[in-house]
Amino acid sequence: MIKIIKFIHTLIWIIMVSAIFYMLYCGLTNTFNGLLWISLSLLLVECAVLIFNKGVCPLTPLASKYTLERQDNFDIYLPNIIAKYNKQIFGILFIMALTLIIYNLFR
Repeated sequence: MIKIIKFIHTLIWIIMVSAIFYMLYCGLTNTFNGLLWISLSLLLVECAVLIFNKGVCPLTPLASKYTLERQDNFDIYLPNIIAKYNKQIFGILFIMALTLIIYNLFR
């Protein structure tokens, strides 16, 4: 079961990181289209889920039921260093992307 949870968690992570990078692309190229708004919507839902769960992905406590491991990457197929600083790295990139998009929208 832990492998299934890690796979699903990794797949969701890939989608969310792709959405962040797409938003960065849109912010840098002044591109506004449906995929941008879908990406933004996905990320806002993810932010709401994290806020509702006190900063913890709901898959993390689920994964903890199936393993005694507690490394930063015990619940996802990522290198430990990326898993450890995941929110900081991609949170900053998300804020940068959002800032660029807002700037381009109102200039």
